[in-house]
Amino acid sequence: MLIETAIAQFIETLRQNGRASPATISAYDGDLRAWSRFLQQRGQTEIAHVDRSSLRAYLMAERSRGVAIRSLRRHFAALRALYRHLQHDDPELRNPVLGLAMPKAEQRLPDWLTVDQARVLMQPTSTPGAAAGDQKDFVSLRDQLILEMLYSSALRVSELAGLDLGDLDRHGGTVRVLGKGRKERIVPVGQPAWAALRAYLALRPAGEEMAIFVNQHGQRLGVRSIQMRVKKLGASRLGQPLHPHTLRHSAASHLLQSSGDLRAVQEYLGHAGIGTTAIYTHMDYQQLAQVYDQAHPRSRRGNRDTKHFEGKA
Repeated sequence: MLIETAIAQFIETLRQNGRASPATISAYDGDLRAWSRFLQQRGQTEIAHVDRSSLRAYLMAERSRGVAIRSLRRHFAALRALYRHLQHDDPELRNPVLGLAMPKAEQRLPDWLTVDQARVLMQPTSTPGAAAGDQKDFVSLRDQLILEMLYSSALRVSELAGLDLGDLDRHGGTVRVLGKGRKERIVPVGQPAWAALRAYLALRPAGEEMAIFVNQHGQRLGVRSIQMRVKKLGASRLGQPLHPHTLRHSAASHLLQSSGDLRAVQEYLGHAGIGTTAIYTHMDYQQLAQVYDQAHPRSRRGNRDTKHFEGKA
């Protein structure tokens, strides 16, 4: 069977069975057509003649021309799905994808704030103790508490939105959080956050809603609303849009920098495995490299700055 014919039949099957989204079908079609053109340039047109070295050469060629690892993994997934389909009709067909390692995903370091940026962001702009019923001050106090809780307790935005008044332990200084997979954890809450909470609760609308974070009508704030508030606060206080997850990353990084205790940070964040938490060690190394380049006399930057002294000893 011709490679082009095999691809066409596979794509048509995807369209008919309705299991894949139109976007996935379109991506697979484009990826497989590109693979077919590569093989044709190598003189390969029959699907039965494709071997593992051909697939490996294609992936390496794509990578060498700058295709991102994420896209390569999608190419790999398309090839794997194609051969799974072909072997369903022809079990004897050789599957060159078997035993071929999928390209490893690129590790993206999360965005985070410096300690100084976090300090600027946390400067309150509301007036604690204002008269009850002042809705403008209520919003300011609530938004301040949102920032304090996200940073103090390294919460996910969904965890913050789901907090109820009963989750607070004021004597223990902690809050009970329901994380991913409905996994519960207890995390500390800093003193500035407790102070912001007391000021906010004095103006929080009374009602049956048990959510900590509510709007001016006493209804629970949703994730999207919190994201919008944090984005606006970042723009007004730091001059840049801000995502709630940036505060979680920042809190974890700052705690690790101060304590060096990766296990404690793992518990703090509610990560199931230490490997997920280990990314914050890379963040520390990144910061170290930046400081080194800026300050060390033997850094690359330092060498560039002192070139004009060469030959003048």
